[in-house]
Amino acid sequence: MAKYTFSEKKDTRSGFGDGLLELGRKNDQVVGLCADLTGSLKMDAFQKEFPERFFQVGIAEANMIGLAAGMTIGGKIPFTGTFANFSTGRVYDQIRQSVAYSGKNVKICASHAGLTLGEDGATHQILEDLGMMKMLPHMAVINPCDYNQTKAATIAIADHDGPVYLRFGRPKWPVFTPADQKFEIGKAIKMIEGTDVTIFATGHMVWQAILAEEILAEKGVNAEVINIHTIKPLDEEAIVESVKKTGCAVSAEEHQINGGLGDSISQTLIRNNPAPLEFVAVQDSFGESGTPEELLEKYGLGPQNIVDAALKAISRKK
Repeated sequence: MAKYTFSEKKDTRSGFGDGLLELGRKNDQVVGLCADLTGSLKMDAFQKEFPERFFQVGIAEANMIGLAAGMTIGGKIPFTGTFANFSTGRVYDQIRQSVAYSGKNVKICASHAGLTLGEDGATHQILEDLGMMKMLPHMAVINPCDYNQTKAATIAIADHDGPVYLRFGRPKWPVFTPADQKFEIGKAIKMIEGTDVTIFATGHMVWQAILAEEILAEKGVNAEVINIHTIKPLDEEAIVESVKKTGCAVSAEEHQINGGLGDSISQTLIRNNPAPLEFVAVQDSFGESGTPEELLEKYGLGPQNIVDAALKAISRKK
């Protein structure tokens, strides 16, 4: 019997938009800034209800980051919005110098991340952003798994004192976590209990991991699935505790194999509990145009890829 089901699919970017609107009604210090992509970021409802707290900066992402950093000095809590590629790669210098270096309370909110951006292709499908952002001192990095968790994360980061990178996506995706959940930054969530192998997954890959667990269960393999929604600060305690029990692990992410969640998990394990670890990620390549499902399958991010990695990790146990 399936441990998780869903009755609808919703894009995680809509979770951000709805969370931002709810935040705006609760906290008058929250402001929104967007780089000419208000509809794509689902910030239009916030703009309509709070026009005096919304700033359309145009196609000027670097300027947007500078404005947001300045607004924090007056006590505002700025949420910037554009595509993940433009939120990071295009403005990395401004984020490093104006936000991270001085620990400014800016929330960098990035949609259309990863391969699941789909048909827009490689130039927009940034697969390096988690690594870029987690390397910055003071920066929290969050990658929620569905609409409900993205909405909860958006609301939660307003109370976090310091810069945050919040990553979400474009496609409609299964909604399988509770609507009333409490989001805790840096606290991993054990989705499924298991004893043979741990599957650590983040973002859209959490659902892929759940599907993989069902396949493994049919093969008699008892897999533990853990949702690592916060890449930094990483819940090292949860990682070590799980792998001590299962003896091996898989990391699954919609990101380059270099620099992402898998790297952080491997560092944690090598320091605390060395164990076999397999990586399900993009293998040092750019993406291409296609549907989200086609691209996940082609680039080795499907449920069967996680199954194969889990079986390999199990075979490497002493």
